[in-house]
Amino acid sequence: MPNYTNEQPLRITAVCLGNICRSPIAEAVLRERIDRAGLSDLVVVDSAGTGDWHIGYEADPRSQAILTQNGYELTHTARQITSSWMAELDIILVMDQSNYANVEALIRESGQEPELYMMRSFDPKLGHLGALHPDLDVPDPYWDKDEGFALVLEMIERAADAFVAQLPERLGND
Repeated sequence: MPNYTNEQPLRITAVCLGNICRSPIAEAVLRERIDRAGLSDLVVVDSAGTGDWHIGYEADPRSQAILTQNGYELTHTARQITSSWMAELDIILVMDQSNYANVEALIRESGQEPELYMMRSFDPKLGHLGALHPDLDVPDPYWDKDEGFALVLEMIERAADAFVAQLPERLGND
């Protein structure tokens, strides 16, 4: 990843389909990790969905429950990412290949160049995989039982740890 040299905080957006399950979990985990790393003044994190079905809704109760059970805090209202967001974003972390394709199209439409990554591409156990390998998908737990949300949290935590670990160098703050 390139070094960040802007005067404004680095803006990171986590993206899934409806912005009620995976991306709110990623938002909460990333915020906690960034805060713990002492980077809260330098990095802003939010989340959005590529679809519009849940705009204005809170996070899925199962997402909220798994976050609360694991000590995370989240106040959330679902939003939809559009091409107009691209000028304000530095990094977009998507949850699966479908989200990647949708956001990639929004980036092309916008003419801007935020960095786009699969969230799990930062997982050290998966670093050997290609940029869009299917094993990098964070599965959508919406139709699953509660166990799916615990698995999603675990996947996101591993990727977030490695992602946040590289931020100080990127921010010139090492």
